[in-house]
Amino acid sequence: MKIYAEMALTPTGWQNSLLVQVGDDGKIAQVESDVSPERAGEASRRVEILLPAPVNLHSHAFQRAMAGMSEKRGPEPLDTFWTWRQIMYRFLDILSPDDIEAITAFVQMEMLEAGYACNAEFHYVHHQPDGTPYDNLAELSERVVAAAEQSGIGLTLLPVLYQYGGCDQRPLGAGQIRFGNDYERFARLHEGASKAVARLGASRSEGDSLMGVAPHSLRAVSPEALSACVSLAGARPLHMHLAEQVKEVEEVEAAYGKRPVDWLLDHHDVKPNWCLIHCTQMTDRETDALAATGAVAGLCPITESSLGDGIFNGVRYLEKGGKLGLGSDSNIRISLSEELRTLEYSQRLRDRCRASVATADRSTGRVLYDAALTGGAQAAGRMAGAIACGHYADLLALDASSPMLDGCKGDDILDGWIFAGDDRLITDVWSAGRHLVIDGKHSRGEEIRRRYREVMRRLRQEF
Repeated sequence: MKIYAEMALTPTGWQNSLLVQVGDDGKIAQVESDVSPERAGEASRRVEILLPAPVNLHSHAFQRAMAGMSEKRGPEPLDTFWTWRQIMYRFLDILSPDDIEAITAFVQMEMLEAGYACNAEFHYVHHQPDGTPYDNLAELSERVVAAAEQSGIGLTLLPVLYQYGGCDQRPLGAGQIRFGNDYERFARLHEGASKAVARLGASRSEGDSLMGVAPHSLRAVSPEALSACVSLAGARPLHMHLAEQVKEVEEVEAAYGKRPVDWLLDHHDVKPNWCLIHCTQMTDRETDALAATGAVAGLCPITESSLGDGIFNGVRYLEKGGKLGLGSDSNIRISLSEELRTLEYSQRLRDRCRASVATADRSTGRVLYDAALTGGAQAAGRMAGAIACGHYADLLALDASSPMLDGCKGDDILDGWIFAGDDRLITDVWSAGRHLVIDGKHSRGEEIRRRYREVMRRLRQEF
């Protein structure tokens, strides 16, 4: 397959008249710039603007189905993350394996239409509603894999270890029991999930479907189990929630004598294969220390805004050389451009400034997009994030004829898309060379949407 782009963002900057050849393994085999229109005639697809497509590095797919259901004031005088969580637990009680598969396929389809080429799924619903394991421990992990087979998205599956209801190691409550495992059972579940990912990988090229490990948080796993997860992960992706909420920070500090980031960095050799999610409650010193590890900060600005988490210390973190990527977490909205825009606007609101992360040679949109590409690929363990030989052909195309992009060149393209447009400007998306979004629509969208509607009609009645 060959793709011809009038303009494209490459590792050496913006180039014109680019011809990209994709091999049978889904990786970019050849890149040529300044290709004549005559030679471009042999391309399989001609687009106006071609970009690398990033990874969505953090998602709880099932939560997409409860989007919009938690905007009423509850019995508490102040609605918070913790009251939202109770709604989520009640919603979980009515989800079947078929429901989870249908919802996950729908979410992945939306991710692709929004410009993401790979989904790193932080998957923590493992058991039946009463906490009883399925006969197949990895049943629900297999449903996530089945959804990826249907949607075609790249997948890094991150089964989650969730042991306790807090740092005091209290038992899981009624809403959490679908998540719970001791480490031994989790290791067996992880093995089963790995087999499912391997089966998906057998129909794809090596590295397109990967496994990682996700100890949920310092609140939900013991220090000993966290160490075991680090060993299980090895060099593979290891993701964990960290320092998301003030109450969480206070609980960890009371139990362990240190704030979450400080405790983690004191007790573990945090490496580039780690991805720490949210980190919205960090001091300047913690920000500097985390940036120095080379790990990725996994940011989910729309969800962090929705849940009132707080604002990530993004300006300082990037100035210190920190790596970050983007995820959609609760999936209340799935929009790549909006995640990028919300991240930047949060910094502006806090600091009362503009163009907070721009540099002398790169615009705001360019800095943010470059960071999302690099950090997302690193967090997923995926050879992607660049239009370069040997990288997966994870690509997206934008409509240059849009009024928001008409006449734009270079970084102005990214700024126009992110700050003046939205994801409707995306015309095409490829994941490992699979051309899944054409003219803005997923190739199997009708089927996936129909199944999702059927599930949602029943869930809304039951909920």
